[in-house]
Amino acid sequence: MEGNATVGQLLHEKGYEVWTTSPSTPVFDALEEMARRNVGALVVVNGERIAGVFSERDYARKIILAGRSSKGTTVEEIMTREVVTVGRSATVRECLELMTEKRVRHLPVLDEGRLVGVVSIGDAVKSIIREQESLIEQLQTYITGAI
Repeated sequence: MEGNATVGQLLHEKGYEVWTTSPSTPVFDALEEMARRNVGALVVVNGERIAGVFSERDYARKIILAGRSSKGTTVEEIMTREVVTVGRSATVRECLELMTEKRVRHLPVLDEGRLVGVVSIGDAVKSIIREQESLIEQLQTYITGAI
């Protein structure tokens, strides 16, 4: 990916799988699913609608630190309700800026209102690193060819 990679390009490379859960899922079960899928968050859906995002951060702050039970609490009770989303045409750099500004680590990707993917902060950082490595390689080739 050269230049300003888009979310669409990133999803094409990483895949379109989105792991979801329902609002009524016990937190413990959602955590098991996250561990099984090796992800840090699940998109909470109610039918076709995004209801929130449940992340490791939600668990740490709203269950562990609050002394609550993960088996007796539903995802809906502790999920992040204000979901920040992006479209396929957003750049990876825009995603990083948005994540920093809104203090989130996962951005659901919508295409015409439909959930088509998720970009994590790790995905975005890897993409930027690949972009920078490619640029460095091009510059080195240019410099050594120009001398």
